[in-house]
Amino acid sequence: MHVRLEKFNHTRKQKRYYALRVSQTLFGDWCLIREWGVIGGAAQVRRDYLPEGTIAEAELERLKAAKLKGGYAVIPVQISLFP
Repeated sequence: MHVRLEKFNHTRKQKRYYALRVSQTLFGDWCLIREWGVIGGAAQVRRDYLPEGTIAEAELERLKAAKLKGGYAVIPVQISLFP
């Protein structure tokens, strides 16, 4: 599961993004990966390891709802045709 959110505020000259991803590790744990920063700038990454996929997805949905309240909008994830 992957979600990308972006926030533009032209009066404050803000261009920010927040990406959330849930994936399973090689050891069977689940990892919620958060990435955020200024669009076109350096990113920060945080990884939270959780015992179950349902817990990780629930946390992703909670964070997504909080970011939507803060003015972010969901951006469709684009798949590249030519890797």
